[in-house]
Amino acid sequence: MKVEEKNTEVSKQNEDEKNQNDKDINIVKEKEDEKDQVKKSKEIEDTDSTNKNETNDIKIKNLEEKILRNLAEMENQRRRFEKEREDAFEFGGFTFAKETLALIDNLERAKTSFSSNAKLKENKDFPKILETFEILEKDLVAIFKRNHVEQITCLNEKFDPNFHQAMLEVDDSSKEPGIVVQEIQKGYIMKGRLLRPAMVGVTRFKAEEDQKVQKNKENYEDKK
Repeated sequence: MKVEEKNTEVSKQNEDEKNQNDKDINIVKEKEDEKDQVKKSKEIEDTDSTNKNETNDIKIKNLEEKILRNLAEMENQRRRFEKEREDAFEFGGFTFAKETLALIDNLERAKTSFSSNAKLKENKDFPKILETFEILEKDLVAIFKRNHVEQITCLNEKFDPNFHQAMLEVDDSSKEPGIVVQEIQKGYIMKGRLLRPAMVGVTRFKAEEDQKVQKNKENYEDKK
């Protein structure tokens, strides 16, 4: 009987130990689960924080780019306004100067008309009248020069479409093709800017004629 009781006690004791071990294991597992949960929570917080920082960096970068674009646009506007102001100051009288050219044109026409009139030439005061025209013309040209309005040089110069306007072609074997040999109307510039092109006569390009001569020569030799 005593042996049975003893065995019963040992068995009970073993069972208690087992239960205790199970409890300890569960406690350990719970603690580990808590640690994992804490770790996961921290990882989530870190991820959220990283994403938030990245979002803030993107916003800051976009804001910086927008500010730089605005600054560049403001600088371009400032330069445009500065250029327009300089042009307005420098070429403010451009239109006036362009229209004033009619004065010197009419003066030259009047002088030419007087000079070619035989009856006026018989007048004893003709030289004085002509001298008056010349004085007026010189004064007007001097006023133009003081305001940076200058005549375009064209005679015996190579034709320049930027400053010359060809009105006719002239046959002149003594000069190269494309040389200005006649000035029909004077041209003017103001501070390097074209007021009016010079109307000119230019020596003819003879490329087509030369080709015809060459072709005729070849045909003649072929017949031989």
